[in-house]
Amino acid sequence: MSEDKINMNHGAGGEVMANLISSTILDNITKKSVNGGISLDDLDDGASIPLGDYEIVFTTDGHTIDPLFFPGGDIGRISAAGTINDVSVMGAQPLAISNAIIMQEGFPIEDLDKIMKSLNEACEEVGVAVITGDTKVMPQDKLDGIVMVTTGIGIAKKGEVVRDSGLEIGDKIIVTGSLGDHGMSLMSFREGFGFETDLKSDVAPMWNIIKKALDIGGVTAMKDPTRGGFANAINEMASKAGVGVVLEQDAIPIREEVHAVSEMLGIDPFEVANEGKVVMGVKADKAEAVLEAIKGEKYGENAAIIGEVVEGDYVVVNTPIGGERILEAPIADPVPRVC
Repeated sequence: MSEDKINMNHGAGGEVMANLISSTILDNITKKSVNGGISLDDLDDGASIPLGDYEIVFTTDGHTIDPLFFPGGDIGRISAAGTINDVSVMGAQPLAISNAIIMQEGFPIEDLDKIMKSLNEACEEVGVAVITGDTKVMPQDKLDGIVMVTTGIGIAKKGEVVRDSGLEIGDKIIVTGSLGDHGMSLMSFREGFGFETDLKSDVAPMWNIIKKALDIGGVTAMKDPTRGGFANAINEMASKAGVGVVLEQDAIPIREEVHAVSEMLGIDPFEVANEGKVVMGVKADKAEAVLEAIKGEKYGENAAIIGEVVEGDYVVVNTPIGGERILEAPIADPVPRVC
């Protein structure tokens, strides 16, 4: 495809998308922050608006997932959870979301009913309200099924917002569960490869887990490893903080089913999306307590300390046989339309 045209990689969460955002989208926006809060230029999971003793955290997501219904969830659940998680990883209690729906003419009302129930169930898990929205219909040949756009708001005390750039040397890296579940389950289901697996998406709202970690203290940075997966998230965190990260491959939780599917398809599970996980930097003296608290929460039983922050400008993985490999940010998520 011509270099002056948008292709699927431009929305896939890796370097190609980052270059598009920095070279075309950001360059054409002039006012990018309010009251000195976290701005569009920061490219965090959301932005903030300081108001008195508090900061409002604000984020928005568009969802074009294919298929609309998949093992473990649907476009309704992922729309709610994805936006809730983007607010949550900034250390803010999620309060409410809006939901804009753009549907293809002829879309089954029964499917819409299921999707809305699923969205509501995800919100109810963490006490989030759906307070506004919009509904549009387009001609049948102009849209593929349904697109949903959710916007979320949350609140944190001023100065307590958590940035994805906050890693400090000596911090431990925690992941709240097994990696690659969403992307690999979606790929195997969507393509119908014919092998049996119990693998399903991990899509879930993470606020309850994050609140437990924040209550313990010592959390320096967080990120939601969606498009581009863990590899993209940890590289972005390290690059923004100007530090290196050393990971222990044996410590990183990956399900056997994910290993099997990834080997069959030739896809690195570190590079595919997760929709119910958090990557955290935590002060070393708090890491074990934070891990214990996370493990006691729903969705946190497979959490693990997987590495530490060091001086440097790289992310390296120590392998079980004593070697090491550089973990780079992917060009794009190898599984398209994953959220």
